[in-house]
Amino acid sequence: MRLTCLFVVLLACTVVFGQETVNSKKSPVDHQLASRQPQPPMLGIHWAKDFNPAYSARKSANMIWHNGEIMPTASVHAIFWGTSWPGNTSDKVSGMDTYYTGFGGSGYAHASDEYTGSNGQVTSTVSYTGHTVDGSTASGGGSTSAILAEVCKVVGTGSVHNGFYPVYVDLPRGSAGYCGYHSAGTCSGVTVQFAFFWNLDADPGCDPSDTSGQHSQGLAAIANTSSHELSEARTDPNNGGWYDSRGQENGDKCNFTFADPLVTFSNGSAWKAQTEWSNAAFTAGTGFPNSSGQKGCIDN
Repeated sequence: MRLTCLFVVLLACTVVFGQETVNSKKSPVDHQLASRQPQPPMLGIHWAKDFNPAYSARKSANMIWHNGEIMPTASVHAIFWGTSWPGNTSDKVSGMDTYYTGFGGSGYAHASDEYTGSNGQVTSTVSYTGHTVDGSTASGGGSTSAILAEVCKVVGTGSVHNGFYPVYVDLPRGSAGYCGYHSAGTCSGVTVQFAFFWNLDADPGCDPSDTSGQHSQGLAAIANTSSHELSEARTDPNNGGWYDSRGQENGDKCNFTFADPLVTFSNGSAWKAQTEWSNAAFTAGTGFPNSSGQKGCIDN
């Protein structure tokens, strides 16, 4: 869902890419805020179950292309940001490594492959380059510029145009009405896609209710929200891709709609992952119904 028009924020940071841990340094976001540059927008917000934003009247169920790019492929590098991440013994870091390793080539990734843009077609080619732990104090999700600055701090000159950089902070959602979002900006002159995720431990508003026993509740929650945001970034990375007349992207239209108890990824791992909207399935009447009864949601 769109809250504002997309502005590209220019940030350039010099750090070492791919380290297990980065040292805490002064964030370039201080310079960003001081110059009062516009922030990137929050796109495809994964609204919590206890928050219902007001939408304008629905005109058409299917999404339309807005004459921009999609992500034909995606290269993912996860960032775990916050003072509690170094030495963390929960299953969340290793779990998300497993999640992203298996996302590419899965039937779930293929569920978004029907969409094309000015630069080609979405494919299920999603690679994972591992994660970085930054033990400095994390920012909340209210400032997209702060999240982008963290991404630029970590990836520096190693950023790639097809990069997707999910940032997992150790801060609880509190009264925020969303579980996560994705956005876009620039690092060292390269346009990148990034996403933000709260710590969703013991958060019923963002809990997918995974009863499999294979993951902790907190891991299951951020994995489901990651499914929402990565699928949206692939189909609408820079606000010129696919969304409907209300601004809803493929994840928004099937928010907290599950067709199967678990979805199996290409590496054999299984996840409670929400469905994603398919124009083709809705048109053919073969999709799973969303909360509005529209049969356009699929997970493979």
